[in-house]
Amino acid sequence: MSTYERLISEVRACHICAGDLPLGPRPIVRGNACAKILIIGQAPGTRVHETGVPWDDKSGERLRDWLNLSSDAFYDENKIAIMPMGFCYPGRASSGGDLPPRPECAPQWHNQIRAQLGQIKLTLLVGSYAQKYYLGKKTAKTMTETIRLWKDFGPDIIPTPHPSWRTTFWLKKNLWYEDEVLPDLRARVKRLI
Repeated sequence: MSTYERLISEVRACHICAGDLPLGPRPIVRGNACAKILIIGQAPGTRVHETGVPWDDKSGERLRDWLNLSSDAFYDENKIAIMPMGFCYPGRASSGGDLPPRPECAPQWHNQIRAQLGQIKLTLLVGSYAQKYYLGKKTAKTMTETIRLWKDFGPDIIPTPHPSWRTTFWLKKNLWYEDEVLPDLRARVKRLI
């Protein structure tokens, strides 16, 4: 077993915040050390918790469409690694959406995992939690402003909105995302895949 495989096994066995998880721990992470693309999202929803497959829901369908990838290509662990900010389903918020990702995961695991993913050429920061964590002071006041600055983060990082149903209105209001960002994103993904 490689160092990376041992690390992923350790992540999948994590119980750091088990007492705070309504459905119990089921850390979701995918990818092999040779992956070229890293997708950093928010946290698994209930369906992903049930199946153990990241982005196995309507949000995932939209994300795969944004990347112009089939399910087979998207789930090819030799090409794409998937690591959420919170590895387990965090529970439901009173507002109807999910709670924020658990704060323990990223500091505990992200640097270790990223250190083993030495072939990554493109990182997608999907949603504001990943953007705030990884862009720090470069994050604009709003997610929309951060995504508008996508060219400023270099060829190796692209911030995107979360592809949930809640983003439908955002997409209609921000047509520039589909006109400007998605063609470039798709071209980069195609080169790497």
